[in-house]
Amino acid sequence: MTKMYDLLQEIEFNIIHSEVSNERVSKSNIAWHLDHSLKVINSVATVLQKSPADYKWNFNLKRDYFLFIKRIPRGKAKAPKAVQSLDEITTPSIERQLRTARHLIQEMETMNPKTNFIHPYIGKLNLKQAFTFIQIHTQHHLKIIDDILKK
Repeated sequence: MTKMYDLLQEIEFNIIHSEVSNERVSKSNIAWHLDHSLKVINSVATVLQKSPADYKWNFNLKRDYFLFIKRIPRGKAKAPKAVQSLDEITTPSIERQLRTARHLIQEMETMNPKTNFIHPYIGKLNLKQAFTFIQIHTQHHLKIIDDILKK
């Protein structure tokens, strides 16, 4: 859990760089990466809240490989529309989503471990796997932000 709070702290720290962009690293500016990361955290946590606690393990090579390598290759997947902002991304909207994410992460700590979330590419994840997914996903976007700021 501490790792997730550290990642949220890093998101907060990067809000001041929201308008920075670098086309050689990403087509999107830092605000988009922050917004997208928070949308993913909040949507996964919300789905987990509403999920029945009925997770049953089954073999899934994509999921198991992803959770083993713990990284997302750049430029290989497109973010689903549900976790992309249709409106202008503003600092207040990022800050609102950040407050929500902190609250939802706290709630996730007390959820039934058999709650689950179905990811569009890697399939069904239980609570622990969903936590790992959002950590990997958030780290992925924070690394992109670091690269935008370096160049």
